[in-house]
Parts: sequence; structure tokens; C-alpha cells
Amino acid sequence: MKQEKTVSNQLIYGRNAVLEAMKSGTPINHILVASEQGGLGQICAEAKKRGIVVKQADVRKLDQMTEGSNHQGVCAEAACTEYATVADILSISQKKGSNPFIILCDGIEDPHNLGAILRTAESAGADGVIIPKRRSASLNDTVYKTSAGAASWIPVARVSNLATEMIALKKQGIWFFGADMGGSPAVQTDFQGAVGLVIGSEGFGLSAPVKAQCDAIVSLPMFGHVNSLNASVAAGILMYEVVRQRSK
Repeated sequence: MKQEKTVSNQLIYGRNAVLEAMKSGTPINHILVASEQGGLGQICAEAKKRGIVVKQADVRKLDQMTEGSNHQGVCAEAACTEYATVADILSISQKKGSNPFIILCDGIEDPHNLGAILRTAESAGADGVIIPKRRSASLNDTVYKTSAGAASWIPVARVSNLATEMIALKKQGIWFFGADMGGSPAVQTDFQGAVGLVIGSEGFGLSAPVKAQCDAIVSLPMFGHVNSLNASVAAGILMYEVVRQRSK
């Protein structure tokens, strides 16, 4: 019986296929398991050991995703490219001999927004992007396409807890600037040092734990009737403010 089929160049399903994909080191965004079906303990245990997020899903959703194929109650979404580590990202600025420039996405769940942020980050010369494993879009086909291929060029690291990672990075001299309404004007903020630019979610902005770890909150001037910008647009403007200051 065929255990695996590619639906969008990323979908792996069937118990043996998913298990072997994990064991082979295939980069996986997350695994969906049908709560109605048992016998998935080994897969869940292997995923936990490898730090892969497991989500409960209705069997009908898996039926739809796999176009009615025999998924055996489990489906994995493979990443469109390899994830990097935070150490990989830090090594880039070290090799360039420049101050680190990192983008952190706090709960960006729209893959179009994440893809647009990756595209701009790569163009602006950022060293890399850090996203959380939960409450975030992952490196899927939509992100890759929206990034216009930039996802293949800019390192993206996934961490279990963004706020905890920020604490660790502070010890390495990174200063974190959170984008939020009511902050200091970005054009009056010094971005010449080691910068971690933190972009909040589309609907709720920065989460409380992440905002608490920011060294400064920065904002963009708003002159129209709409009082907020799309997350990827705001990120792009702020990234190029960093570029502008560093280009002087």
C-alpha cells in the first residue's frame, strides 16, 4: 500500500511515511493527528523528541487535505526549505564584521505577511528572521511564493519561546526594538548598534511577554484616518529605516 503522496510538494501522510520523514531529518513545520484514531503514540513521541509541533485535527480535515487518500490519521507539512539555528543567524554578522540585524516575528500567522517580511528582510540585508514554533506561519508553499524565493536565501530560525530567546540574545549584545503604537518615533531612534526588530501579530500586536523584553518601543507616524499598517508594510518601513541610518 502506498503510504506517501505529495499534494503540494510538502504534504506527507500515512504513519510509516511520517515516521520515516522525521527519522530522516526532513524539515517539518508541524504534524496533524486525528483525535478520533488511536495508535499514533509512536509518532507523537518521535515528534516531541525532535521538537516538532503536533496539532489535533478532525479526520474530515485530513480527508480534505489529502484529497481522500488513506492518511491513517496523520499528516505532516514539510517545510519549503531548511530551518536555520539562531547561531547560524548570528554567525552572518560576525562574518560580515557588522552589527547584527535580526527580525523577530511575534505571532505573524498570515503566510502572505510572513513571506512579504522575508522578501523585504532579504532585500534590506537582514541577517535572518526568528519565528516561534506556535502561533506563527511556517515555511510553507505560500510563504515561499510570496517571498519571491527569498525564503531560500535568508535564514529563518524557529524557537520554542520568543521571549526566552530574546533574553538569551540580550546577553550577546542585541537590543530589541518592538513595533507598536504609541512608541517613540522610529526616525528618532538609534539603530546603529546590534538590532533585533520585533514585529507583532496582525490583530493583536506584540504579546505581553515579548513586549516586556523589548528595550524600546518604536512607531511610525500616522496621518490618515486608518490608525494602523499591515504588519509586513510596517516591518518593511522599519527595516529600511535601519538601512538608511546604517548607510550614512
